[in-house]
Amino acid sequence: MNQPTVHATAVVIGEAGVLIRGASGAGKTSLAFALVDAARRGGLYAAFVADDHVALTALNGRLLARCPEPIAGLAERRGHGVEKVEHVPMAVIRLVADLVDAETMSRLPEAAEEETEIEGLRLPRQAIPARQTVVSLPLLTAALAEMNKI
Repeated sequence: MNQPTVHATAVVIGEAGVLIRGASGAGKTSLAFALVDAARRGGLYAAFVADDHVALTALNGRLLARCPEPIAGLAERRGHGVEKVEHVPMAVIRLVADLVDAETMSRLPEAAEEETEIEGLRLPRQAIPARQTVVSLPLLTAALAEMNKI
């Protein structure tokens, strides 16, 4: 079955799926590698779901992320090429990380939790600066910890 995909990367940390969205070259894959590495160092299970193309399906009030078969278990790291990665076939997305231009980000977070809608479902959203993994990783880790998922 050919399911439409979105341009994104998805990983699973513990039991929480994270969908990382952003423009081409924004650092989605770099952030995914850093997030998986940090989670594993912290003793958590972590793996890729999909890199570059993610199939999303709403089912029973949850957003499921799957990897298209031709790219399952592969990730393209800029400057390194395509490499094999540990992966799972599917994850329930619990957090959406949007890589955005750092200059468009608010210096102080909004009081209300930010959300986004995908496939008719409302999900927590964390805006993080594009191409700044050193800054983005702690923000994303904190967002996951706040959700009591790690």
